Order: sequence, then structure tokens, then C-alpha cells
Amino acid sequence: MIALTQAAALLAILGVGLVWGTDAFCALVQRPALARVDDAALTTVMGNVHRFGDQRMPVPGVVGLVGSLAAAVLAALTGHAATAALAGTALVLLVVWLVLYARISAPINRTLTEAADRGETPANARTLQAGWDRIIVLRAALQGMALLALGLTLIVL
Repeated sequence: MIALTQAAALLAILGVGLVWGTDAFCALVQRPALARVDDAALTTVMGNVHRFGDQRMPVPGVVGLVGSLAAAVLAALTGHAATAALAGTALVLLVVWLVLYARISAPINRTLTEAADRGETPANARTLQAGWDRIIVLRAALQGMALLALGLTLIVL
């Protein structure tokens, strides 16, 4: 059962690591780079980035969530309270991330993607991007803390 718990944690680490890396890149590189382009370029680039991100990133996100849940449950069933708590903490952090994404980021993503599809530049393109940028550091931090918690599950198990 310990090996299953470890496997679940490792799968979660792979999924969360991919999402964390993406969010960290956006916070560290994409955000300041986009501040240097015009609104039309911002809309075209981000509309297309969000198109592919929203299609492809759910897979590693689900792997991270399900892996964290499985690691928490398996650790609890085998009496490893510290491991269960760490994996459970990761799960909570990922759920908070998901709520932020669904309520703030996803609507902005859809708006920019639709504008890019129409070849239009919204008058509020910069405001939309600022709203998205406002939580990207928090999103990256939540994913990073979840990744750390999952890594610790392997140490304390």
C-alpha cells in the first residue's frame, strides 16, 4: 500500500509540476513581456495561448488533483497521518487554485480567445490582461506550495 501511495504522489507531482511551471513562467516571463506589446498583439497572442492552454492543461491539472486525493486517501487508510495531511494540504491548495482559475482566469481566457477568433481587439484588452495578471503570482504560489507538500509526502512516508 505504501508503494501505491508513493505512485499516487509521484503522479500528482508530475501533473502539479507541469501546471506550476506554466504558471511560474507566466508570472516571471509572460507578464512583463506582454506589458511591452500593443493591445492587438496582446489579444492575438493571449487569445491563442488560452485556446491551447484551456484545451490541453486540464489533463495535468486533473492528474495533480486525482493523484493528491489518492495519495491522501491511501496514506490515511494505511495510518500514515503526516503523509495524509500533506497530500490533503496539496489537494486543498489545488482546489483553491481551481476556484481562482474558474472564477477569474477562465472568463478572461474565453473573452480574449473569442476576440482573437474574430480578429478584434477589445477596448478593454489591457484591463482584461491586468485582471489575469493580478492572480497569476498567487496561482503559481498555490501550485508551488502543493508541489512542495507532495514532495514532502515522499519524505515522511
